[in-house]
Amino acid sequence: MNKNVIVITGGQRSGKSSYAQKLALSLSSNPVYLATSRVWYEEHRARIVRHQADRGPEWTNLEEEKFLSKHNLAGRVVLVDCVTLWATNFFFDNKADVALSLSQLKTEFEKLTSQDATFIFVTNEIGLGGISADELQRKFTDLQGWFNQHIAGIAGKVILMTSGIPLVLKE
Repeated sequence: MNKNVIVITGGQRSGKSSYAQKLALSLSSNPVYLATSRVWYEEHRARIVRHQADRGPEWTNLEEEKFLSKHNLAGRVVLVDCVTLWATNFFFDNKADVALSLSQLKTEFEKLTSQDATFIFVTNEIGLGGISADELQRKFTDLQGWFNQHIAGIAGKVILMTSGIPLVLKE
């Protein structure tokens, strides 16, 4: 268990990111926002720009699609938003190879969290809905679920967001 790792999970629009940002700001006056999103289409690019502007000058904004550990984050509070997009980048680059993607994610997670920093990971519980008829979506749901279990098992604290309400699952 790593006391410096906090996982915030939940469904889409459950309040995960806003809760995580408030938590990071309560722990540091200058936290790091480590964005993992790849720009998939133009509307997405506009959304990313809007999110950057919303955060304000107190944030150090970094963008990194896959190899988060290449950044020196020692002594910082780091919000990684989000694990789902991070996993998506490995999944697509590895042509939907779940085992390879999971292995690479675990390795990168271990390298990142070995730094002396506080990490807040935002992730999605995409497996709460029904089972998809699409094979690719089922494979990604498996990857996401197994990686979520891995990081939650290591985390010192896990919070489930439901309708904007934080429920502490592990402390």
